[in-house]
Amino acid sequence: MSISNTLLENLDQLHTTQLGAARIKRNLSLDTEDTVGWCKEKISAANAVITRTGKNWYVRVENCVITVNAYSYTIITAHRERG
Repeated sequence: MSISNTLLENLDQLHTTQLGAARIKRNLSLDTEDTVGWCKEKISAANAVITRTGKNWYVRVENCVITVNAYSYTIITAHRERG
């Protein structure tokens, strides 16, 4: 099983904290209350590039980087890609 398949097969386990949701909304200027749903949609997009470094997955999609803990499936943060 590839790394990206592991994350995609466990999308139903994705979650975040209240502070994490606020940080994601602020960093990406999102106008939604469902930040986890927004992240799930982006992670499952066909053009998403999923890599794993250490304990985290990094999902690069549409000029954003979403960071997910590989063990707890907690969305840690998301931000605009630099450069």
